Amino acid sequence: MKYTYLCLFALGTIIACTPSGQLSQNTPSAEESPYLLKVGNEPIQSAEFLYMLSKNRDFEKDEDKLSPEEFEENLELFINYKLKVKEAEALGLHESEEFKREFLAFKEDLKKPYLLENSLQEGELRKAYARMQEVVHAKHILLRFPRNANKEDSIAVFRMAQKIKEKAEAGQDFEELAIEYSQDPSVSSNKGDLGYFTSLQMVYAFEDAVYNLQEGKISDPVLTNFGYHIIKLEDRKPNPGQVKVAHILVRTDADDPMSEDRSRRKIADIYTELQKENSSWSTVCQSYSEDKDTKNKDGELPWFGIGSFIKEFEQAAFSLNEIGEISRPISTPYGYHIIKLIDTKPIPPYEEMEEGLKSKILRDSRSKLIKSQVQAIQKSKYHYQEHAENIIKTKNLLSDQAYEINAIKSLLENEGMMDSTLFVIQSEPRKVNDLINFIENSGEVVNIAPRNYFQPWLDKYIETSLISTEEKDLTENNDEYRLLIKEYRDGILLFDLMNQMVWQKALLDTVGQEAFYEEHREDYKWEKRADAIILTLNRAELISPAEKFLEEKTYSEDLDESIQAKFVDESPISFELKQGTFEYENHPVLKNINTSDKNLQKLKQDGKVHLIIIGKTYPEMPKAFNETKGKVIQDFQESLNNNLISLLRNNYIIQINEDEKKKIENIVVSNN
Repeated sequence: MKYTYLCLFALGTIIACTPSGQLSQNTPSAEESPYLLKVGNEPIQSAEFLYMLSKNRDFEKDEDKLSPEEFEENLELFINYKLKVKEAEALGLHESEEFKREFLAFKEDLKKPYLLENSLQEGELRKAYARMQEVVHAKHILLRFPRNANKEDSIAVFRMAQKIKEKAEAGQDFEELAIEYSQDPSVSSNKGDLGYFTSLQMVYAFEDAVYNLQEGKISDPVLTNFGYHIIKLEDRKPNPGQVKVAHILVRTDADDPMSEDRSRRKIADIYTELQKENSSWSTVCQSYSEDKDTKNKDGELPWFGIGSFIKEFEQAAFSLNEIGEISRPISTPYGYHIIKLIDTKPIPPYEEMEEGLKSKILRDSRSKLIKSQVQAIQKSKYHYQEHAENIIKTKNLLSDQAYEINAIKSLLENEGMMDSTLFVIQSEPRKVNDLINFIENSGEVVNIAPRNYFQPWLDKYIETSLISTEEKDLTENNDEYRLLIKEYRDGILLFDLMNQMVWQKALLDTVGQEAFYEEHREDYKWEKRADAIILTLNRAELISPAEKFLEEKTYSEDLDESIQAKFVDESPISFELKQGTFEYENHPVLKNINTSDKNLQKLKQDGKVHLIIIGKTYPEMPKAFNETKGKVIQDFQESLNNNLISLLRNNYIIQINEDEKKKIENIVVSNN
């Protein structure tokens, strides 16, 4: 498929188009566009030809317009292109499994930028990147739900969260409230203080609440999978980007009461050592650091940003201002550290971060949010209506059923439910029977649970039906998408036809190759040739030694070996050596020397000196087949292509709508 992809775009040059171009605003819609051509009985719309011409061109600019001759040439190429596509269809190439598989793969990629989901996803990416320009400092109080919580439990937790918020807003110390109420396991050490963080480092609902708060304000209870949060925004400031640091670590042991004091004294001695004038960070790090993973790499750590490391370490690292600056010893749960700043960098441009942001967003709760938003828009746009009574009845019938599809079908048929409508999209009813067919044939994998067979499959069927409706809407009503899909479809067929009837045929038909060669033998000739050795010198001081070495030499096949050993091997950038049989009348160097002179000749040209020795010369003569096989195959392919076009032009009636042709000419052809 990859090979086809490359060749498809090579073929695109035949009709002066590339896949990244945009439809010109002058392009008429499919409904407005009468036919420009008829190939056989099939009309080809003006919009398609204009779309092809509009690739990488803006016909509102005079410099992009075509000459009359260019226009006629492009029209002839377009006709040839459509003839080949028509022939491919006549041969049934569009019905092959290989074509269907390849076209479907292209279509899946091509449709993505046009779907609602893509635009909403793009919006979330842009929002996440915009938020990353800031870091926020927040504190929170977490109230978890009891195990196996019911609705009343959830309401009770929510009301408790509201009361805590009221206390905080009344002036009670937020950290004291966190110590008293928060069920976050880390509250005993951080008092609810989360430090600084940025977008995509917290669950989405939490992040959203924080970024929508003003400094000093307290949020309403925020629901996440962890429970209800009450959040206070302490500060927000520009994101400093990322730092690269090295560190020296002296570990502490919580089980050893003497460890803390020993580690503190050791790190102080290391810091004193680093202050000495001749001290080497590398030597000190390798001698004393207790971080086995980094000590032999001078203590270097990967790049990191705000919210990625332990708060104490992060604060110290980002407080360093000068490259090479060393921090005073700091304490973390791992022990004592001395940190050295190696480098800093700002947040990368959006284009560099886009794929990474997309990967993160697709893995977090935003992806579900995007899907639910997409579905809500689709339902509104395509007039989705549920038949709740039939859905409930079907669900109740299937709630206690085993997951064997034939038993389910039998039950529904006995209850007379198979023809019942579950929902309607754009006035088209989707019935129970349609759902059962979907379950049997879709190939989808759906997670189901005991007593819940129906709902997951119904949800998947609704989702799939809405997506297929959106794709159908795109094909029918989005001219750019419709023409792009057609371009790729026809391009694959064109490639398959050419591969079958021209390229592979010419490559594999050895009898045809030799017959073509015999028929066109006069086209494959050697011009006048000479055996020659050419030594090109790039430095003036080397000319004399080279001349002296070559002045008594005559041409021989092994002369290049001695020149290579004498000069080129010792100084490859100063010499360039070529030996062979050359068509000298068109050679950039040999055309300027006397080929009958067998002595050493010297030529200055383009700032370089060439030393040349001529050997045997040869008159014009025919090339043997094996000497020109590549060119023969290339010409044979071109001949087969021309024969194919002639055959197709004879086999298919071509009609040109001169009025439509003139309209397009008026848009794309220069008046000058």
